[in-house]
Amino acid sequence: MVRVGGPRFGLIVSKAVGNAVIRHRVARRLRHMCGQVIAELPADADIVIRALPGAATADATELLRQLRGALRKLDIARPSATVAGAG
Repeated sequence: MVRVGGPRFGLIVSKAVGNAVIRHRVARRLRHMCGQVIAELPADADIVIRALPGAATADATELLRQLRGALRKLDIARPSATVAGAG
């Protein structure tokens, strides 16, 4: 397998999250958050994120907190200045 670049992300946003407009909004928000945590992950990481229906109404701060918490729980995120400052 040939790998170029850093970590890879996969997003699963099912119809249970909402209609097409809502699902695409959730996917865009999650993609943006992936960009925020990419520096904290090893280059060979493959991350799959499954959005639950609550993601449609959650604010960005809560989604990012949950994403970072999941990465910490899996013990794959490296500490960074942005995480330490997030408190």
